[in-house]
Amino acid sequence: MNFASAQFVLLFPLVLLVWRLTVPRWRWVPLLAASWLFYASGQPAAFPLLLLATGVCYLAALRVAESQSTAARRAWLALALATCLGILFLFKYLGFAASLFGLSAPALMLPVGISFYTFQNLSYVIDAYRGTMQPERHFGYYALFVAYFPQLVAGPIERPQNLLPQLHAAQNPTAEDYWAGAQFLLRGYCKKLVIADFSARFVDPVYAGAANASGPAVAAATVLFALQIYGDFSGYSDIACGAARLMGVRLMKNFDAPYTAASIREFWRRWHISLTSWLTDYLYIPLGGSRCGKLRHCANIMAVFLASGLWHGANWTFVVWGGLHGAAMVAETLLPARAWLPRRLGQCLTFAFVCFAWIFFRADTVADALALAASLPTGWGALPDLGLALPDLLQVALGAALLIRLRGWPAPVTQPRRAAAAGFFLTAGIALAWLSLLAAGAGNAFIYFQF
Repeated sequence: MNFASAQFVLLFPLVLLVWRLTVPRWRWVPLLAASWLFYASGQPAAFPLLLLATGVCYLAALRVAESQSTAARRAWLALALATCLGILFLFKYLGFAASLFGLSAPALMLPVGISFYTFQNLSYVIDAYRGTMQPERHFGYYALFVAYFPQLVAGPIERPQNLLPQLHAAQNPTAEDYWAGAQFLLRGYCKKLVIADFSARFVDPVYAGAANASGPAVAAATVLFALQIYGDFSGYSDIACGAARLMGVRLMKNFDAPYTAASIREFWRRWHISLTSWLTDYLYIPLGGSRCGKLRHCANIMAVFLASGLWHGANWTFVVWGGLHGAAMVAETLLPARAWLPRRLGQCLTFAFVCFAWIFFRADTVADALALAASLPTGWGALPDLGLALPDLLQVALGAALLIRLRGWPAPVTQPRRAAAAGFFLTAGIALAWLSLLAAGAGNAFIYFQF
């Protein structure tokens, strides 16, 4: 279910109330029911796939832990891998793979959040196989771990060692939890409604007319897309963290001011942290990581970033986007610049590179991306016409200023007046943006729902 929908805003308080009134040992029941309901209401046909992946991985992890022979343990792991990756391939990559051989494949529905819950299932079974955790024996709690509604469809990609114990504890939230949850929710809705959705209104026309775009228009739209995708994705993560925190659950941090990074390596320590850490633990390190020769090390880096690109979608644009970041990371590995490059200059260069790579991420095709990139040096004799009205610019600027100002939002106990004023202005900004979007018939689903 879309966090920015009226249905979620109306139903979430009800779920929260039912959860709070339920005896702690049974709180998993309303949470699991709500999680399944939220998912099935958005895409009923995809719900059986979620159940299939959940059931197979639950059984496989138990059998891995109980089996005495290495062959049996490997067989159960292979079953889980084949099921999860097979579903992912069938619904997400079959058409792309067929096109590589000049074949056609039937267009299948892409299940919402399939990449997220696939990776979450896989980390659980792989950790059980490695012996780094004991598998969960209660199917209800495991199903809740996979389908926990705040982070089911767009992350963060949680690890069982972090989320499962908190679901078991079902502790009542503290005053600190309520305050932190409210902050997360307000910041998340501000990022999504005040910044991301309004930026999209000016990004979409430029990228839809790639052949006729001028350099200033492409540059402006790409910077706005950088704001849009950050506001959209980190906004979802903030709302997820806020909703979970109101139930006493602390989800992992998924973003940490990524556009302040002074290198691509630092950018990926700050952007989509849960995916970066997952690929590091389950792909990069098993491939050998940096504990090998330079050539192998660079090949491992490229493999991880190409996999990251493909994880985002079955399109050559994502492969090129991942390859660009991989090439930049390899260059930083071979030619470290930290010793002589000033941090401010490093931040500017990193942001410029990240924005350039976003062109390939956002474009519909590689040909469109190349056309947009080729147009960058042209047309600088006039300012771009993106249809930007002054109120729209002021709204995006105000939203960004509020987020920057409220990064260190104080606790109400220490500075109650400042906290109350900050909450009021942020809430007012979100309400006005939402009403404006509704009046214009605008507003978008979260970008990462498609991944």
